[in-house]
Amino acid sequence: MWQGRIDSETDKKQFRFHQIVQLKDINDIDKNENAFSIIGFECDEGVRRNKGRIGAAAAPNEIRKMISKLPYNIEATETNDVGNVVCENGQLENAQRELGNHIYKLLHQSNTPIILGGGHETLYGHYLGVRDFIGEKHSLGIVNIDAHFDMRDEVVPSSGTMFKQILDQDKNAGYLCLGIQEFGNTKSLFETADSYGCKYIYEENIATNNYTNTFETIDRFARQYDYIMLTLCTDSIISSEAPGVSAPSPFGLEAKVVRKLLRYIGAKENITSFDISEVNPVVDENGKTVRLAANLVAEVMKSLTKKSKGVRQGDGSLASSYVERGQFLYESGN
Repeated sequence: MWQGRIDSETDKKQFRFHQIVQLKDINDIDKNENAFSIIGFECDEGVRRNKGRIGAAAAPNEIRKMISKLPYNIEATETNDVGNVVCENGQLENAQRELGNHIYKLLHQSNTPIILGGGHETLYGHYLGVRDFIGEKHSLGIVNIDAHFDMRDEVVPSSGTMFKQILDQDKNAGYLCLGIQEFGNTKSLFETADSYGCKYIYEENIATNNYTNTFETIDRFARQYDYIMLTLCTDSIISSEAPGVSAPSPFGLEAKVVRKLLRYIGAKENITSFDISEVNPVVDENGKTVRLAANLVAEVMKSLTKKSKGVRQGDGSLASSYVERGQFLYESGN
């Protein structure tokens, strides 16, 4: 999958992703605060349970093929590919726990995880890994770019239940959703989101006042939590630009708007990791959505390299580095 055009074999300024990415076993990752590790989640069992269009399990490898060709215009010293977690025989919960274990390992080695879903049930495994790493005492904010709340009250977990699952079991977590659509959610789901104290901005209000209100909301949310994690559901993007998703959105956000949001959030000092979900190559048009997803992943990686490698705490202090299970070394005066 990691192959493509070669402009130079020696000049790193001309390298593309396929010339940089290293294939590594998850247990052989070195500690490196300036490294990314890409991990895939081959799963759309959650989408199947949510009665969506199957096919997102094929996305991780297809996205890799597109990323491979892109110029490596980021500052990371290392980018690894640690393979895929595969959901077999409908065992979603087992696959999510396995993904969480791998995310924990990557964070423990100070790598920044880049997770390629999969259905949006990817997010729950992503969350398990981050929470396991930071421990129970630290607060965690989840920023979701999505047309849907994914807070269904159902006995069987799916791609539509994750955020309610998290908020029910984790009283030290919060939820901000950007791009919500009125006709993408029932009145009951709006009431559920409100009852849980969720923050959200409607799709049509994202760019209001040249994004000032949106950025202020993101800033307040990020300051409120010790850590934030970022997830993108590609069905938040207008269907003319992202047709290959489980639930196409004719009134979704424009791709450039999503890029702007990702760049802004990705530069936050207390962000831990990123996942992209709901890309469905099976129903895509000439690779349009997969290509867009690859470019958005690269944009996030670019933004993440601009942030401080420390983690800003809720009280404003700045941790100089990650160490095991969220314990920190502090720099005085910051």
